[in-house]
Amino acid sequence: MDRRGFLKKAGVAGAGSLGAVALAAPAIAQQAPKINWRLTSSFPKSLDTIYGGAEDIAARVSAATDGNFNIQVFAAGEVVPGLQAADAVGAGTVEMCHTCSYYYVGKDPTFAIGTAIPFGLNARLTNAWFYQGNGNTLLNEFYAKHNLYGLVAGNTGAQMGGWFRREINTVDDLKGVKMRIAGLAGKVIEKLGGVPQQIAGGDIYPALEKGTIDAAEWIGPYDDHKLGFYKVAKYYYYPAFWEGGPAIHAFVNLAKWNDLPKAYQTVLQDACAFANTNMMAKYDLKNPVAIKQIVSEGTTLKPFSQDILDACFKASMEVYAEISAKNPDFKKVYDDQVAFKKEAYLWMQLAEYTYDTFMMIQQRGGKL
Repeated sequence: MDRRGFLKKAGVAGAGSLGAVALAAPAIAQQAPKINWRLTSSFPKSLDTIYGGAEDIAARVSAATDGNFNIQVFAAGEVVPGLQAADAVGAGTVEMCHTCSYYYVGKDPTFAIGTAIPFGLNARLTNAWFYQGNGNTLLNEFYAKHNLYGLVAGNTGAQMGGWFRREINTVDDLKGVKMRIAGLAGKVIEKLGGVPQQIAGGDIYPALEKGTIDAAEWIGPYDDHKLGFYKVAKYYYYPAFWEGGPAIHAFVNLAKWNDLPKAYQTVLQDACAFANTNMMAKYDLKNPVAIKQIVSEGTTLKPFSQDILDACFKASMEVYAEISAKNPDFKKVYDDQVAFKKEAYLWMQLAEYTYDTFMMIQQRGGKL
């Protein structure tokens, strides 16, 4: 072979390869554009668990895109008040928020189902309904009417029933009680004579301290202890029958979501899924320690009576029937969740419930 000819041909081929690389660079750049979004949270920075979900999302998105897709997180009140986060996203003021869907029941009660409704799903079944059932599809059909696209991005697990300044032993004891409570649970409490109040997390303590409200529910031991509720209310009830496994959502402005490159959509979906799992893990780790601390500081821990739970269940069914009769969006999503719940609990009572009950008995007997 002619050595000079070979080298000449190799040089041409090499130049061609370099040219291909040079030509490919702009195409790659187009696939990974620089995007900067703002995310407003409904939660204060002091609550590292629930506020931290938004930080998890931002960190994962940035890492997966080599910093090309950047989400700047703002705490409640830094851009808009906590309870106006989704409104700001729908209006295009910010691209994204991290909030609870049920904060917006004043717009439409269907928003409540996106987080939790009284006697709804536990955390595991919430995930199953959203990810594998019809939850995501049906709710995003609804959210689209408000210029929103929703991604599940957190779960607290079953919550506590809240802090009361006096004992609640009977259904009649709820009459006249001014209680900070979110979502459709307020309608249930109202049916039993209570007075529901919608107050952002950071404003609950002063309201309890001043006596503006008589009771308040927030999340559970870890966050509730951080917010200091044990200092201004003695009685801590369980469970929050209205929040068996509430989902926290990342809402994206619908137009911004549709314009986002498909690869970035996938990255954001995966980041929200991680935030969802990680938040639940944090609460499962931190709540057991916090509940012991709360009790050691003088809090009286009490269960809601069976009579109270029965009355609240009956009132809840009445609320759902009343809303379904005049709101087709609510009825469509609610009926689907109920159908899923019936089948899911048929199974869970066989294996999960039986196993967990046995292990809890061993724990109480000091055998673990």
